[in-house]
Formats: sequence, structure tokens, C-alpha cells
Amino acid sequence: MTETTHKQTNPRPRRGDDALFSSPEFRVAMDAMAGLRADLFHDAFAYRPLPPRNRPGGIARVLPKRLRPYAVWERHALVGAAGLLALLVSFEGSRGDLIQALAITVFSVGPILLTLVRPVGAFWFSLVSTPVVALIGQNWNGDYGSGNWPWQPVSFVAHLVVLTVVAARTRPRTAAWMWALTAVYAMGAESLFGNRYFNSNAVPFLFLSALALLMVSMLLVRRAAEQQVTAQQTVTAHERSKRTLLEERTTIARELHDVVAHHMSVVAIQAEAAPYRVENPPEELTKAFATIRENAVAALTELRRVLGVVRAEDYEAPDAPQPTLADLDGLLANVREAGLGVEKVVTGAVRELPQGVELSAYRIVQEALSNTLRHAPGAGARVEIGYVLGGLGLRIVNGPAAEVSFVKSTEGAGHGLTGMRERVSMLGGEMTTGPVDGGGYEVTVFLPVASTNEDGGDGA
Repeated sequence: MTETTHKQTNPRPRRGDDALFSSPEFRVAMDAMAGLRADLFHDAFAYRPLPPRNRPGGIARVLPKRLRPYAVWERHALVGAAGLLALLVSFEGSRGDLIQALAITVFSVGPILLTLVRPVGAFWFSLVSTPVVALIGQNWNGDYGSGNWPWQPVSFVAHLVVLTVVAARTRPRTAAWMWALTAVYAMGAESLFGNRYFNSNAVPFLFLSALALLMVSMLLVRRAAEQQVTAQQTVTAHERSKRTLLEERTTIARELHDVVAHHMSVVAIQAEAAPYRVENPPEELTKAFATIRENAVAALTELRRVLGVVRAEDYEAPDAPQPTLADLDGLLANVREAGLGVEKVVTGAVRELPQGVELSAYRIVQEALSNTLRHAPGAGARVEIGYVLGGLGLRIVNGPAAEVSFVKSTEGAGHGLTGMRERVSMLGGEMTTGPVDGGGYEVTVFLPVASTNEDGGDGA
């Protein structure tokens, strides 16, 4: 017995078919048909009511005060006015025939009002109503040669309004499809029945509708671009604010690292040297100081390991000590040379504060005066420092910018205030900012300082 195996093969498509279906023209045509189905056929009569505006538009400025809240419905009022115009045209062209006027009104005003709730369906209703209105008009009037074709006057107005409103409620591609289908109807009506009429308004209508749709599409594209730019600016401002906050925190962490590292180094050195200052110190005291030094060195190592990650590769710790309020006079001298008239007022008993508080106070005054130089050129400033029982109070206030100034003000993004708030929040303080009467700006800060019964400083 001989077994024969038959291998079934699928017929290969012809090369011509392959070339046709894979050609760029075929893909473009298929994409266009898919766009047509998505824009004008898929859920064509979906319920999409036109919402009122979020806030009154520019027309609210010319309305009486009691009518301004209703300005959010201005788009609905415009559509209603267009429907009223079509209604007047329908009654004008009906020659006193009430039945004809009512029939034409339904098929002309109806699509206009339908644009408020079902925009794409309103286009189809208007396109189908155009030949219906033409037939109604010629059946009632009985004259074929003297009428307008293919749009009666009321249909001319109604369909133009419908195209404009639907284009404003959809997108430019939908407007292009609507105009193309309208052009197909116009050419078909002209070729089939145009010889019966002396007046043809197909070309004027297609020209006016193309102009209206082009203007609406340009406005839609511009509005979309503005929204995109606004959204991008919002994201950029948010990211810039976050980056500024992180940079300020990094700067604060570096400064605190230097301050704390200095104090921990002092503790380790004093703990190592303390036993040699006492003759024949007890063994327990020597072990206690050794333990203190070991803990200080371990804490310093961990501190450098954790906070060292915030240092850039090219960052080096400053050789000079971090500034304090004692260095404030030098800062004021620098800003006076830059053209800012500033005075300093100190109240309360001046005393030495923790180095972190002194450094933050100095940086806050520095940033506030820098903001005055940028935003209020030619103004005067006043720095008030108050030493109170529970902490330190700061008030930096500047007057209005000079009316005549050759120094151009530089607009900022509020990053200096962000840094100041971050420093105040780190120390558990409070900060308020805002304009003052008569012009100018004020920054008020309170930095709490824990009270202590011990005297002295670092004990170095």
C-alpha cells in the first residue's frame, strides 16, 4: 500500500492586488474613509448639549448689570437669533401661505435648533431638508424657472448657519467633510435639475460656506494651540517651582551639613582633649570621654554619608564660616552700593543665637533685599530685627518703585519667597508677605529659639 500525501496550498494573491492594497494612495483613501465614518456616521445623532460658558464673555461688559450673569448663554442666544432670522426668511418667501411657511419653518429652523443638542445630526437633517424645502417652494409657487437652485433663500441661510455652528462644535476635519458632502449635493443637483432654473446659487453658497468654515477652523486651531501653550506653561511653572524648591532644600542641607559638622567636630576634639586637662583623671571619666568622642565621630561619619549625596561633584565646602547676623552690616553696605537706600533697626537685647537661626535670618534678609532691587528699583528699604524672649523677629519692608527710573524691573517667578518659606518652615517659624499701604512690599518672619538655662556658646 502506498500512501500519498496531498499538501494543500492557499492561492497566492496576484501581484497586482498586492501592489494595489499596499500602495500609499490606497492607505490614504482608507484612512480618509475611516475619518469620514468616525466624524459623520458614528453616533451621528448622539446627544451632546452645548454647555454654557464657564464665565461670562466680553459681551457681559456691554450688558446691564442685572443681565450680566446670563451672558454665559450668549452662544445659545446667537443660535436662537440665527433661527429667528431663518424663520423671518421662511415667512417672507411663503407669500402669505401659512401651511407652506410652517412646513418650511420645520425643515429650516429645526436643523439650526438641533445644533444645540445633536450637532452632527443637525448637519444631516439640514442636508436632507434642502431639497425638501426646494420642492415645497416650487410646488406652492408653481414656477420652476424663476426660483433659486439648489438652495432656496431660507435653506441658504439655514444650511450656512448649521455648517458654521457644527464646525465650531466639532473639529476642522469634520468641517472639511461637511463641505465636501455639501459640494457633492450641489454638483448633483446642478447636473440633474439645474437646467430648469435661471438662477444658480451653488457656487456662491460653496464660496461663502468655505470662507465661513475656514475662519471657524482657524479659530479652533488657534484656541487649541492657546490651550496647549497654557497647559504647557502651567506644567513648566509647576516643574520650575518644584526644581526651585529642591534646589533650595539642597542649599539648606549643604549649609546645615557644614554647621552641624563643625559642631560635631568640636565635640569630638573637646572630648579627646578633656582627659588631659585633669591630673590623674578617673578611669570612668576617661572612658566616658572616649565614648563621647566615638559617638561624635560616628555621628559625623553618618552625617557626611547621608547628606553628602546632596552635594554636586563640583561643590566644595566654603572655606569661610557661614554668615550670621553679625555680618549683616557688610550685606547692607553692598546693597547700598547697588543703589538701594536701606536702614537697619535693632530692638531688644542682642544675643548669640543658634548658628542655624543666624544663617537663615541672614539669608532671608539677603533674599528680601535682592527682591527689592529687582522688583522695586529706586525704592527705599528698612530692615527691622527684634530680639524677643521666644526667638527672633524680622521685618523687611520696601517702599514703592520710583516713578522715573532708568533701571528696568526684572520680573521673577517667586522663587525667592519659596526659599524663604522653606527656611522658615525648617525652623518651625512663621512668615507673612504682602503689599503695604501706599505701595511697596513687606516680609515678616518669626524664628523661634528654644530657651535654655545654660550659659555660654559652643564650649570650644
